[in-house]
Amino acid sequence: MTLLVHRRAVLATAFAAGAAGALAVPLRAGRADSQAFLRADRTARIVVPFAAGGTTDLLGRLMAGILAARLGEPFTIENRAGAAGIASAEIVARAPPDGRTLLLGTVSTAVTNQYLYRHLPYDGVESFAPVALMAEMANVLVVHPDFPARTLQEFVGLCRAAGPHKVAYGSSGVGSAGHLAMEYLQCEAGIRLAHAAQRGRARMTRELLSGQLMVAMDTLPACLKHIRSGALRALAVSSAERWFAAPEIPTVAEQGFADFDATLWWYAAVPAGTRRDRVKTLSEAIVAGLKSPAATARLRGLGVRERPGTAEDLFLHIAAENVKWKKVIASAGLAPR
Repeated sequence: MTLLVHRRAVLATAFAAGAAGALAVPLRAGRADSQAFLRADRTARIVVPFAAGGTTDLLGRLMAGILAARLGEPFTIENRAGAAGIASAEIVARAPPDGRTLLLGTVSTAVTNQYLYRHLPYDGVESFAPVALMAEMANVLVVHPDFPARTLQEFVGLCRAAGPHKVAYGSSGVGSAGHLAMEYLQCEAGIRLAHAAQRGRARMTRELLSGQLMVAMDTLPACLKHIRSGALRALAVSSAERWFAAPEIPTVAEQGFADFDATLWWYAAVPAGTRRDRVKTLSEAIVAGLKSPAATARLRGLGVRERPGTAEDLFLHIAAENVKWKKVIASAGLAPR
């Protein structure tokens, strides 16, 4: 662990220094330079690690629209679902470093896959050049109405009193955002629950609504209508701050676990070796586009919160997330598959 964290800390320092140097170099800005960069025989593309129609795909299409509007060149969407984003990340890692192939990645492709899978065809840090941090989504801890806890403190107290592995919780699968967020909570709270992994969100939701499962952690948008109807009770959201779509639900952090933050987040990256000025062009276009009122409204309509960040912001975020999730996954005893 020490060697891994040290390596990433050194890379983060080097990247920050390089980025600062790049900002000091006068660059030709504007549409003409962007078009010269993008004009090529091969169409520019954004590789998306999930099927068409889902939240990640819609974020990819938003990014494509932003880049088309700001750089004057269309970007196509290439959906490559499978293996927690590994297939899509490999495509981008092996693509020519010319700035015409972008990955719309998640925390899985950037961080957690390397601790959950024994062999990866890419390195989450060294195979890519970070472009921009884009958006995030909160998880929520929910219980069936028959479960006696009404607050997170009561929930933790009941789990401690019951003893290790006596309370079961569901998630949409091993390594999912909900699963890892719940493992993080257990690590912080000093409790140990039994994980009842389900084959997808639909089955988990059916089990939860029927009372066959009493506890679950999942993305907030997937649970919100059931929370609103009273079919589920929300105890806490996993984001650092209360969520815009459900400000009445307290955070884990404000209920006794300071600094707790476990969101699903998205980012843009290109193959390692892409020219720094090209990365800067792409980064500035995406960050500026995400800050527009139209983009904010579209994201929030998906239940997603905008989190525009520069290439340097993204790199440092990945480094911090690596430290956190390696510790959580080790504490949970999750052996790489």
